[in-house]
Amino acid sequence: MKLKKNKNKIILYLIALLVIFSFAISVFSAETATIDEQLEQLRGILDSSSNYSDFQKNQMLLPALKELLESGIPFEVTRGIIENSVEKSVDAYNMKKVISVILDTQQDGLPTDTLFNKLNEGLAKNVNNSEIFSVISTKAENLRKAAEILNEAQQEGLEINGGEEMVKILADSLENDVPDESLSWLVKTGTAEGKSILEISEISEELSYLSLLATDSGLSREEISLLFKKAIENSSNIEEICENIQNSLETQISTIKIEEGGEVKPSTTSVSGTLPTSSEEGPVSIGETPPTQEAGEAPTETGGAPEPSTSPEEETPPPPEN
Repeated sequence: MKLKKNKNKIILYLIALLVIFSFAISVFSAETATIDEQLEQLRGILDSSSNYSDFQKNQMLLPALKELLESGIPFEVTRGIIENSVEKSVDAYNMKKVISVILDTQQDGLPTDTLFNKLNEGLAKNVNNSEIFSVISTKAENLRKAAEILNEAQQEGLEINGGEEMVKILADSLENDVPDESLSWLVKTGTAEGKSILEISEISEELSYLSLLATDSGLSREEISLLFKKAIENSSNIEEICENIQNSLETQISTIKIEEGGEVKPSTTSVSGTLPTSSEEGPVSIGETPPTQEAGEAPTETGGAPEPSTSPEEETPPPPEN
């Protein structure tokens, strides 16, 4: 009797395993079917345009889109990309390259929403296809650099909360030419001082503003990097750094203005941008030449009466001879 009960338990256990296994297979099949259905919808969007050949759709774009969906990119986002690309007549080769960059970024565990935002922004502004790809690639590279900065800080024992959000913030600053070293210093110092993500974000945005100001003033990337480096070296207080950069930037801009004007000092330049006449020269108007003394003529002085060059007797003609 006891043996029979054990046998029944084993049978029930095997039945339960079979049910679980069948359910897992059905779920997997449902997911596969769902992706296939999504790809059919995407195929329909591509078919609505005459810009893509069968090869471009079947051998290039659809396999890349399948990878995108399988990597975890939401279908709604993927469909939005294709719809916008078809509407703006993005060629298949550039579309494939953009999808590949997004896929690589997703597989690296980096946030991809900023890439989608850049892509949609470029399409909305009718930016050239190749330029869109260049912008997306640069943005992806900045995300990787930002992640490296955070990883380096974490390897030194710093605990960083909100890593994904911090990566986006740092990537935006890198896009605005803030030097990598300055951002690395900001993360390490700010985290060590217990600053929040919001505080570090505000400082990072301020550094971006100063970097853009320096770029607009004509400074090269190397000059900006050196300027930031010196400002950081001159203070250990994180609140003073931006002020140091601003002061150094003003000095640098003044120097550039002096150099562009040659040996002329800023104080000698008039409001209109023209230089006043040197005081060593006479008050000669433009287009005139200084008067020269000739025989029988006296030089004219401003505001004074002319002096005769000869005496009155010499000016009176001699009496006629008889």
